[in-house]
Amino acid sequence: MAVEFLSGEQAGYGAFVGAPSRTELERYFFLDDTDREGVQAKRRAHNRLGYAVQLTSVRHAGRLLPDPRQVPEEVAEYLAEQLEIEGPSCLREYGERDGTARSHAGEVQEAGGWKDFAELSAELGEWLDARAWTTGDGPKASFDAAAGWLRERRVLLPGASRLSRMVGNVREAANQRLWDTLYGLLNTGQRTVLDSLLTVPAGSRVSELDRLRRGPVRVSGPQLKWSLDRAEEIADLGMGELDVSGIPPRRLAELSRYGVDGEATLFKRHNDARRLATLLATAVHLTTRSVDDALDLLEVLIATKLLARAERETAKEKMKTLPRVERAGAKPATAFQAVFDTTSEQVDPNTGEISAPKVETLAAMWEQIEAVVPRSELAAAIAALFELTPPLDSDADQAWRAMLITRFGTVRPFLKLLVKVVDFDATPEGAPVLAALKSLPELMGRKKVGPGEIDTELLAGSWRRLVLAAPNLEPGTVDWKGYVFCVLEHFHRMLRRREIFAKNSSKWGDPRAKLLAGEAWEQAKPTVLASLGLPDGPSEHLAARAALLDGTCREVAGRLPENAHRLQR
Repeated sequence: MAVEFLSGEQAGYGAFVGAPSRTELERYFFLDDTDREGVQAKRRAHNRLGYAVQLTSVRHAGRLLPDPRQVPEEVAEYLAEQLEIEGPSCLREYGERDGTARSHAGEVQEAGGWKDFAELSAELGEWLDARAWTTGDGPKASFDAAAGWLRERRVLLPGASRLSRMVGNVREAANQRLWDTLYGLLNTGQRTVLDSLLTVPAGSRVSELDRLRRGPVRVSGPQLKWSLDRAEEIADLGMGELDVSGIPPRRLAELSRYGVDGEATLFKRHNDARRLATLLATAVHLTTRSVDDALDLLEVLIATKLLARAERETAKEKMKTLPRVERAGAKPATAFQAVFDTTSEQVDPNTGEISAPKVETLAAMWEQIEAVVPRSELAAAIAALFELTPPLDSDADQAWRAMLITRFGTVRPFLKLLVKVVDFDATPEGAPVLAALKSLPELMGRKKVGPGEIDTELLAGSWRRLVLAAPNLEPGTVDWKGYVFCVLEHFHRMLRRREIFAKNSSKWGDPRAKLLAGEAWEQAKPTVLASLGLPDGPSEHLAARAALLDGTCREVAGRLPENAHRLQR
């Protein structure tokens, strides 16, 4: 298989790509006491330098170099300086005698515990297969992951073409297994249904798949109804009922992304397994995505077009009536100031002398009031205040909630369809609100709805007055439109908190449902652990991490006395 997918750096892996940095020289090419012991056992300077090159290059490149003499000059100089060899030019003599470099390579491999690729190629293949099946990573990421896996286990890296062929073959096999598995879930009728999505109906310019892939574009009640109709049509395909739990979510998402974004006409060129697997993954994705789209639109519609708009319009109305309220309020204020001034004891601010009230009878008090505000004008001002201001027992939300009820036409088109199409469920806290929501279609359009037919426990604050004591209500009835908006306000809050959730949605679903547990986890556990390179139990992994940390700390502590001058810098 060709290796065109490799980047320049990947294609040059296992070799030097330019001169190493100073940090890399100190990390990979520093000779500790054990290294020096092996190097000094060699005769002649060029053999010692050549052996040191092989010993350190394998740590840096992950493989033994075909010709150790081809290392960058900076590497040879750094090693020669440590070995107190005058210049690296003697390296040219290394390996001239047959067998010396090859013999040293064997010693380096044995001393460093490096394994041949053939010893672990089968294990690498299993790991790559589990990773490809679980993650669906691209060839470049898989190649880097494979190289990292080999380095961790001190395996000599194979050639780039050999490793890339292995990665490509494993990914191709995993993809084919994915397509075959999904294809095998379909019966003949379902395959026919999926293939029909690629047809272009008479009089249309796009295929059925193209039409269903398009989501809502505006925020409105009719658009939400269209969005719910779309979700119902996609659900009626029946693909959401198939059990695809055996497919890793990332692989299913990757395939559905291709199905959503790709050209529908290109799918016809694929073989049956790939084409129908792609269409199935796309249909499964759209089954939940269409519900997500509808609930996204619903959330925005309630928040902006209903609640926020009602608040804005109420605020505007208040601003319009504010001058009238100010004018009307000034007259009662003036009248009551006259009452206080004439019926209360007066205290002289200079002398502190207390004098008796100016008036002692009601008639005398009215004379004082009418001297500043005529009685007719005072009565008109009080009537205006009762008209323009809410009752004393109302709350701050009553005005905009009353305004909200007038917008029932916005929710009428989609309310029944919402309950029908979306499979809602709830936590114990959200259950009463969900029950009320599901009861709304039975109440809508009726002339008379009694208090016993609604959940009065939900009528908090001003909703109780608006629903149970609205103007012009017949005795024994409630304002069912007000009750609809009361329930929708509760529903909107519960939906955002996921106290109410959609079982056929990914974004608005139950967060707890995404956690694998029980038998589902036991089935997925081996593949997941293999793809992550983790053992079955945590003890082994934690012990290895602790040993690595301890060894690293001891190594650093051992080098500190020799490197004290570097710390001082």
